[in-house]
Amino acid sequence: MLKSIRSTFVMLGECISMSVDNIRGNKVRSFLTLLGIMIGVTAVITLISTVSGVSGSIASSFSEMGVGTLTVTVTGSDLKSGMTPDDLKKVSELEQVDGIVPTVTMNGRVSYGNQVETNIPVSGKNAYYFVLNEDLIIQGRSLNYIDDDNNSYVCVVSQEIVDTFFFGVNPVGETIYVSGLPFLIVGRYKEDSGGGIAAIFSGSPDIMIPYTTGMKINNSNEVNSFTIYLAEGADSETAKSNVEDLMDQIFDFEEDCFTVTSMASIEQTMETMLGMMSTLLAGIASIALIVGGIGIMNMMLTTVTERTIEIGLKKALGAIPWQIQIQFLIESFLLSIFGGLLGVILGLLISYALCNVLGTSFVINGGAIALGVGFSAAVGIIFGWVPARKASRLNPIDALRSI
Repeated sequence: MLKSIRSTFVMLGECISMSVDNIRGNKVRSFLTLLGIMIGVTAVITLISTVSGVSGSIASSFSEMGVGTLTVTVTGSDLKSGMTPDDLKKVSELEQVDGIVPTVTMNGRVSYGNQVETNIPVSGKNAYYFVLNEDLIIQGRSLNYIDDDNNSYVCVVSQEIVDTFFFGVNPVGETIYVSGLPFLIVGRYKEDSGGGIAAIFSGSPDIMIPYTTGMKINNSNEVNSFTIYLAEGADSETAKSNVEDLMDQIFDFEEDCFTVTSMASIEQTMETMLGMMSTLLAGIASIALIVGGIGIMNMMLTTVTERTIEIGLKKALGAIPWQIQIQFLIESFLLSIFGGLLGVILGLLISYALCNVLGTSFVINGGAIALGVGFSAAVGIIFGWVPARKASRLNPIDALRSI
């Protein structure tokens, strides 16, 4: 028994040695054959690793915007079209809520001196927004609670407004007209502010004013959009359920009056979509692996034809069919696994370069590497089986007759 096992391992070692020698003896043909596998694995690794890096960066961006926030959009009912300041206060007093930021949006006609610009994005915020974003203001002061309570005609502006109306002039202390109303500029904020999920879809505002003043300009005492910031350690789904219960009471349990969206659910949806995209792209890239497998089969069939005499001699000396078959399978397997390993290395390098260009984090995806190497090994065995079977079934008399 032990002798049989030992002889089997010796035979396998000889097969591997002969396969390596044959690959080395046909360097150009072997390289062209494994090139197809290498390209396929490179494509799979590059696509999956790059998408993983992009997915990680997007998830990080969502976290920075506030996983731990709820975005509420109010469509209203026939009797009540939005949330009053008193309604907002009730929401802010919920146990798991740290604070809320109402948003009032409009496009205003802005003028300063003789210069006029139309369709300037204006957003109404409360003082709590600036408490959350304490590094937002880079010149002057932020909007405060006194501004909210007094419906003050004050504003903070972006660098875009400064470049448009106040080039070379300190804007703080100047008066700018928004929709014909005078606003005192009290501060300037960072250009990439405007925050949260709303900024992704609607863009950042150029001017921010107290939300109470924004409601007054819109001839309304109600808000249709606000963001809820949860207390530290609060469960997002529980808080969402509590907010929905309170909102139902505020709108007398009428249906379809509001929508409460958690950032966690948006992030989960985005991850699902990116996962589907990654799978689709990997499937498309795998076609290259199949093409490479066909190349391996073609080469091995050619090799069987060229080595007919060798096969005949081995059979005449007592080699049994499965030994012949295993030798050719090993050769096919080695070609594909070499190509797979080279493809993994090249794919990771290309993915690293793409992630640097895109400005996303580079992630080594173990699943992608396992998929690439495993798929290439499977291709070598599957597409090498037919040539190996052909070699093992070759009649030794016919093979020796060609000498």
